Amino acid sequence: MTTGEMAPTVSGLPASLRGTLPGRYYTDPTIFAAEQALIFETQWFCAVLATDIPGPGAFETVQVGRESVIVARGRDGAVNAYLNVCRHRGARLCTEEKGAVRRSFQCPYHAWTYGLDGKLIAAPNIGDMPDVDRVEFGLNRVHVREWLGYVWLCLADEPPSFEDTVIADVGERLGSPDAIVGYQVADLKLGRRIEYDVAANWKQIVENFMECYHCATIHPELTEVLPEFADGLAAQYFVGHGAAFGDDVAGFTVDGSEGLDRIPGVAEDQDRRYYAITVRPQVFINLVPDHVVFHRMFPLSPTRTLVRCDWLYLPEVVDSGADIERSVELFHRVNQQDFDACERCQVAMDSRAYARGGVLVPSEHHIGEFHDWVQKKID
Repeated sequence: MTTGEMAPTVSGLPASLRGTLPGRYYTDPTIFAAEQALIFETQWFCAVLATDIPGPGAFETVQVGRESVIVARGRDGAVNAYLNVCRHRGARLCTEEKGAVRRSFQCPYHAWTYGLDGKLIAAPNIGDMPDVDRVEFGLNRVHVREWLGYVWLCLADEPPSFEDTVIADVGERLGSPDAIVGYQVADLKLGRRIEYDVAANWKQIVENFMECYHCATIHPELTEVLPEFADGLAAQYFVGHGAAFGDDVAGFTVDGSEGLDRIPGVAEDQDRRYYAITVRPQVFINLVPDHVVFHRMFPLSPTRTLVRCDWLYLPEVVDSGADIERSVELFHRVNQQDFDACERCQVAMDSRAYARGGVLVPSEHHIGEFHDWVQKKID
């Protein structure tokens, strides 16, 4: 694809301003289709929390770009992923969002049956077809990688280096990929999950997360906990920087009250600080001393995005029934405030006033790098 030409933006700007993508990049079905095919189906996509498929036969179906994918744990404990399409006549194999099977997936149309390893294991009259290779006619495999306790998928025939994309995004934000190790993300346990159905293009949400020019306007609770955010510079603006808690703030909670015990691996210089990370194309990671907030975006249409937000804590915190409500409530309010703002922007993207886009102030210029990345992928 291409969108035909590089996007024209506002011209003749003063040096302090940079143009954005034009409005059509947020509404045009052709552009969205290109993003599905050339971004979400070619890059590593964070799909499933690994503990959501705890044992052999447990599965979850997820939408990655234009494809439905089955992510299932095999009898050997390994995670496998396949396109959710029967190899016989193309029927949708699994219609449930999640669940568990004993040994196999069976197509409800003609009963072609596949093992948890994706191999074709049975079909009506297949004994009369000795030339049918059970592996060759098994399900189409999808590349799988587990990291930070999540299952990441790549639909490309030759996936990009995980280290040079996903891990590099974390390293570039924190100054080193090792800086996230102490948060022990893969060892944390899900304390709360909230899903948000956002009436906005996925790029609106990424852009919002990357900047804090809006923080003083719409995030009163957040700027009380992180006073420097009121100045409009997001933590992501500086490599390796974590926003400091206010002097009178005890924890990353909605009222600044005391949080929970610090994750043991968090270093002293990371204590009482908040780090935000964007992992392209669809993950946001928020690190604080006692928990991690992990967002996964699932773009559904040019104007609709599902966001799954997980609050992760030390297992003993979750198992003990400790009160996590104040920490959940802080970022839940931030999410609601952010998504309302994204929806407010989305409704104007088809306006003639935004046909050539808007502008970015200096504290938002790094969003322009994200725009360049998107255009490079689809143009």
